[in-house]
This record gives sequence, structure tokens and C-alpha cells, in this order.
Amino acid sequence: MNFPVKIMQDGLVTRVARVAEIAAKHADTVDAEARFPREAVDAMKAERLLGIQVPRHLGGESASITEIAELCSMLGQACAASAMVFAMHHIKLSSLVEHGADSEWHRGLMRRTAAEQLLIASATTEGGIGGNLRNSICAVEVDGDTCRLEKDATVISYGSHADAILITSRAHAQAASSDQVLTAFLKDQYTLEKTHVWNTLGMRGTCSDGFLFKGEAPACQILPKPFAEIAAQSMLASSHLLWSGVWYGIAVDAVVRAQAFVRAAARKAPDAQPPGALRLAEVSTLLQMVKSNVVAGLKAYEDAKVDADRLSSMGFAVAMNNVKIASSEMILEIVNHAMLICGIMGYKNGTPFSLGRHLRDAHSAQLMISNDRILGNTSSMLLVHKQDTSLLG
Repeated sequence: MNFPVKIMQDGLVTRVARVAEIAAKHADTVDAEARFPREAVDAMKAERLLGIQVPRHLGGESASITEIAELCSMLGQACAASAMVFAMHHIKLSSLVEHGADSEWHRGLMRRTAAEQLLIASATTEGGIGGNLRNSICAVEVDGDTCRLEKDATVISYGSHADAILITSRAHAQAASSDQVLTAFLKDQYTLEKTHVWNTLGMRGTCSDGFLFKGEAPACQILPKPFAEIAAQSMLASSHLLWSGVWYGIAVDAVVRAQAFVRAAARKAPDAQPPGALRLAEVSTLLQMVKSNVVAGLKAYEDAKVDADRLSSMGFAVAMNNVKIASSEMILEIVNHAMLICGIMGYKNGTPFSLGRHLRDAHSAQLMISNDRILGNTSSMLLVHKQDTSLLG
């Protein structure tokens, strides 16, 4: 995304570039075999990238969401599945960083994440509620100092490969479906029984299988703040922004391949405008629009972080929803443009201009929290919230 160098910590880009090189080598086999991108994730751990968001006083590097979004876009240009694992890990880590600082146990988990490079997964979906993460059927049972939870989690991305899972549930057996808590379980505190296999069009390497989750842990591992607050103030914003960073990376690589195709055609016929040149100019405009959208969203989030009321406001929620909708819809248009530019060489697998994986991965963007669900939530808020019309926000 090429943010100003001054906001990026020394060495982060270099470290991620090394990971991206490894991820790119295995991207096609990860996709074809629907296997976990082990080589890329091992490289992330070796470069100590899984703990960069943890505050420095807890052993991390205090990386911002803006910095992490840039890293997501770099990885997205190499392997979308690897980038999405990295993004989803940091989305969950943001819940700990922003809402676990007052809990000694959760501070300890942050220290461990930085020191041991723990990979954190998420379990927010559940059989019977679809993709509505703000409702739960299951309830955590607290018995003295112990909590127990059983959940039919229809999707846990890279669940079999995670070192810890943050999982939603009702706060207690009598709680309303929207009265939720978020609990951290370590790998030795739960079992996973696979119920669904992740055999999908794209993002195949995220290995987002379904599981019956059964966990038992000390009750202090329940985050002290309600999930409604966690979702509104950090999780949804970080999800929309980091996912958008990944999608932007996919779009960038598609445009780079299209540009290489047009350049190759121009070298063959230097006296004529190559086919696809005008489309390349058009798609460059679309790519810039996605970048501007994501950068504006990142700035809005960084500005709002100093004010909890602003983070929970309708205006902020509408802005973050709009970032997700716009970036997820435009990426498909961009990859389609690139496909038309590259023609049959983009349509075929195994060429330098192949775009099949990009197109299939891009289709996930409108489904990861359904755009229809987001638009429905936004429309409800706009009934009572005045649209922000300021150019400067």
C-alpha cells in the first residue's frame, strides 16, 4: 500500500518481504491442495511477526493497525491464504491488546504470543445462527474458578493449526443471545472434533473447517469486557481494515500481471498501441480508488482510537462498514479487468499471467461477513444517523 516510510517501523517491511517470497513459492500448491500454508506461517514465526502488535512493555513491537494492514497487502500479493491467516491472527490479537490490558492472565497471553509466536484463531460462527457473530446459542458455564464451553463452530479458520482460540458464547445459560463474552482457550485446554471440511472455491489454504469445540479452562480466561464492546471498538474495524489490506494485495498482484502482459505485447509491436493498454489505464484508476478507501479507513480508525465513545458511535460503524463494502466489491472488478487484459494467458493456469487463483480468492471478499448483512446493519443506522458529508472527515 506504500504508506509513508516514517510510519513503518524499521525492518518490518524487510521481514515481511522475506515471508512473502516464501509464501509466493508455495501459493499455487497451497491453493491446489487446500493445505495450510505451513512454510509461510513458519516464516512468520521465524521473523517474529505474530507478536508485533503486542505492546513493547509486554515483549512486542507496538505495531499499529495501519502498519499491519500494509504487511497484509504485501503478503496478499504473494499468497492470499497466507495473508488471510496473518490478518485473522492479528484481528484476534487486537481484541487482547485493546481489551485485555487490565487482566493479568490476558497480559500473560500477550507476553506468550510475543515470546513463543503463538498463532491465535477465532470461533465466532455457530450452527443455527449463520454468520451473525453478534448472537450465540452456546453459553459458557462458570463453576467456581473453572469455565466450560461446548460450541458447534461451523467455521474455525486454521483451527487445527492454532495455538489458541478466542471463542464467543452467551455470558451464562440465562443470558440473551446477544449478551456475549469472548474467552481465550489454549491448545491443551480444548478438543476439536471435525464436523465440516473446508472444500471451497478460494482461500483454500485458510483451512476453515467446522468443529465441535469442547473446552475447559480457568474462568479468568474470559475477557473482562462484554463482546459487544470488543466487537464495536476493535474487532469489526480491524476485520474490515486488515481484510481490505489482503484484498488490496490480491488486486495489486493482478494489476502487476496485467501490466507485465501489456508491456510484453508492446515490446513485440513497438509502433502500435498494445491490446489492453486502455483497460490497464482504467484498472489503475480502480486500484487507486481501493487504496484511497482503505487508507482513509485506517486514518479514521487511528484517529478514533483515542475516544471510546467515538469508536462505539454509529458514524464510525457506518464508515468502517463502507470501507469493507467498497473494497470487497471493487476487487472483483479489478481482477476481472486484469483477466480481460491478459486474455487466455490469464485464464489458463501455469502461466506468468494466470489469474484464476486471484479471481477465486477475491470472491471470498463479499462473503466474509456477508455484504448483505453489513448493508442491512448500515441501512438501519442511517435511519437515525446523519450521513457524514465532510470531505476531511
